Amino acid sequence: MNTPTSATVTAEPAKKRLTTSAMIASIASEGQPTRPAPFGHALAALAEQRKDIVGLSADLAKYTDLHIFAKAHPDRFYQMGMAEQLLMSAAAGMAREGFTPFATTYAVFASRRAYDFICMAIAEENLNVKIVCALPGLTTGYGPSHQATDDLAIFRAMPNLMVIDPCDALEIEQAVPAIAAHNGPVYMRLLRGNVPLVLDRFDYKFEIGKAKTLCPGKDVLIISTGLMTMRAVEAADRLRADGIDASILHVPTIKPLDEQTILAEARKPGRLVVIVENHSIMGGLGEAVASLLLRNGVTPTFRQIALPDAFLDAGALPTLHDRYGISTQAVAAQIKGWL
Repeated sequence: MNTPTSATVTAEPAKKRLTTSAMIASIASEGQPTRPAPFGHALAALAEQRKDIVGLSADLAKYTDLHIFAKAHPDRFYQMGMAEQLLMSAAAGMAREGFTPFATTYAVFASRRAYDFICMAIAEENLNVKIVCALPGLTTGYGPSHQATDDLAIFRAMPNLMVIDPCDALEIEQAVPAIAAHNGPVYMRLLRGNVPLVLDRFDYKFEIGKAKTLCPGKDVLIISTGLMTMRAVEAADRLRADGIDASILHVPTIKPLDEQTILAEARKPGRLVVIVENHSIMGGLGEAVASLLLRNGVTPTFRQIALPDAFLDAGALPTLHDRYGISTQAVAAQIKGWL
């Protein structure tokens, strides 16, 4: 048997090995600026000015960045244990006594486990409770038990409840005082840990109920929300290099929807309209926009980039984002293919 020598062997470059930490990795691209725990720091700072603000956790303060608030205001932090129904009921009681509670947990636990308590104790009574939840959509690799791929569909259908899906650290910092100033219940998706900074390049200012055009474009209108606005911005840069001119309309408020702005943008002729969201294709921003357009007789060529109507796999986030079509490369490739 001939044994090849080192001179005759061509070594293939080793692939970067993904570790278990990639299941909960930051969604920031390599080299992208980030800010640590923007929600926790923003809430702690706001509580310096407003003595009515309290924070509640269901044994997840460290994983929703509420530990920042707890350290700054220990007398206004309440650890409710692993009991989400109790968490929401206690928040309702505090709101009745004049406090402005921020109740934090994972999005799956709020939307599935505590749904009836939110509906009956908070939303029906229109109480001033802010429900802020981490791990929205596909932002964890720990499988269906932790992936809130249906939370927007669930909470869009709940009367009185405002629904917010911020894009980045800047928007989270701006949204915290805005939702605190709003009199009524709010559900806000939360990006936690080292959160990317994206919208600063657009001189962006968050306003409840307002969609904002980040950049103009004549070939395609991308309507996006949450972290997928970050992917849309990155994809638009790639498409521009291929001669494709993409406009991005960021929609951070899912309910109430900024119908006027969406209709005005969708009515502009000659553009493909693509909805991009970190949520199931069922019941999220895509279906909300499609319904709005049809009710108003606006019929552009319409496409959706979203998670499938399925229970998703567990694994490393970069792999899952590619597999389910929400990575920057996948978004750009799908739009280019449609055009």
